Amino acid sequence: MKLLALGAAAVAAAALGVAPGTASAEELPVFDFTDCPAPPANADPGTWRCEAFVSQGKLTIGDRVIPLGELRLTFSEGRVNGEYAQVFGSLRHAPARVPGLAGATIQLRYGGYSDFHSDDVRRGELDVYAVLRHPLLRKGCSIGTAAKPLHTVVHDDPAVPPRIISENPRTAFSGVVDPDLALPGTTGCGALGKLADRRLGLPSPAGENAFHQASYVRYKQL
Repeated sequence: MKLLALGAAAVAAAALGVAPGTASAEELPVFDFTDCPAPPANADPGTWRCEAFVSQGKLTIGDRVIPLGELRLTFSEGRVNGEYAQVFGSLRHAPARVPGLAGATIQLRYGGYSDFHSDDVRRGELDVYAVLRHPLLRKGCSIGTAAKPLHTVVHDDPAVPPRIISENPRTAFSGVVDPDLALPGTTGCGALGKLADRRLGLPSPAGENAFHQASYVRYKQL
């Protein structure tokens, strides 16, 4: 997304708690364009491209930091009748361990809305929800739901300024942050839902949480 902007690799690694060397601009991830959506039938020819992101993320809830590990996101953008348009592809995230909650994992899923058209105010918007898994929690346990997702609005992260790594193929590295994310209590977790809320510090109002991403992005013409 013009969304996930990046910069000084060492700064990004430190900001997200990644071990030195794992977020180096010289150690590029493998980009996967399999989930790139095709342009709409009425797309303006030659204007469409796919953007594939490989990110390292973290979620801060109060004073608790949850490393999210790798997130992969793809979408296509271009013009239709001269106007900007986009088509969402996929959000892929493997379950990540929740520190301090033995046996618990968290997994982000797409919440049905995205807007990756950057402007002077923000880098983009994305709806997600977080699936929580633990042997003692009900299967449908989550923070937010597909019907009522978390709405993230991300801005440039000044700690991780944008940087172009390569022009052929075009590849960039940048960071974004949502410092105003409000988090509700868990839902669908069963009898231990309130305990999970207490352990995670939920619900947590805007201003007490942050969602960070440091991302590589590569572009492919469609």
